[in-house]
Amino acid sequence: MKKSTKTKLALTAAACALTLSATAAIIKTTSLDGNAMPSTQTQLAESVVSAAILKQGSKGSEVKEVQRRLKLWGYYNGSVDGIFGAKTRSAVISFQKKNGLKADGVVGKATYRALGMESAYQALVNQTANGAGGYSSSDVYLLARTIYAEGRGEPYTGQVAIGAVVLNRVRSSAFPNTISGVVYQKHAFTAVSDGQINLTPDDTAMRAARDAINGWDPTGGALYYYNPAVATSAWIFDRQTVTVIGRHVFAI
Repeated sequence: MKKSTKTKLALTAAACALTLSATAAIIKTTSLDGNAMPSTQTQLAESVVSAAILKQGSKGSEVKEVQRRLKLWGYYNGSVDGIFGAKTRSAVISFQKKNGLKADGVVGKATYRALGMESAYQALVNQTANGAGGYSSSDVYLLARTIYAEGRGEPYTGQVAIGAVVLNRVRSSAFPNTISGVVYQKHAFTAVSDGQINLTPDDTAMRAARDAINGWDPTGGALYYYNPAVATSAWIFDRQTVTVIGRHVFAI
């Protein structure tokens, strides 16, 4: 056999091996209702190396991937643009209802897994293990700094409540969708304006931050709080009061 022929055969064999290896690496995923991912759309098995909890107002490649899957399965008819708007939220809710999930329009661990986005699911699991509630350790620390700066001297429940307000804003489409975005939103917190946000939090503030991130919300969903003894904005007094804890009124 000629050397050139042998070389061609070797190259062909190597190419076949690479093809088989790539094919084996494609994971067939299914939603909870048993519908397999379309075989002609194997690009949906792309790995996502990091993940965030997605909600209305979120943007990025993860949102785009969610939109693409929902569109292929008939839940979504909007643009695959990576912008989590009202249509995407509606599609997520429809998908969640079909798959027996909490229909809140938020893409967290359970919804990622149902969508077959296993890498994103695992990333959130790892974030939970390394931080708390899907947030990083730096998120927890910033929340604790906010609690300490805004509420040291308040009862423990009141400190957790301040953390809960920050997290409620993160989950609301009316505010930024990260803890840092909420905390540093212009004119949102006095502690940022006067520099107290840079104080080192104590152990109580750290515990309060973790309790808030782990789901304790003494405010019942409040988005605002204020001390009526020192508040100067007439606007804040018009908000609907939910509860009062310590010196703070919590409102929506």
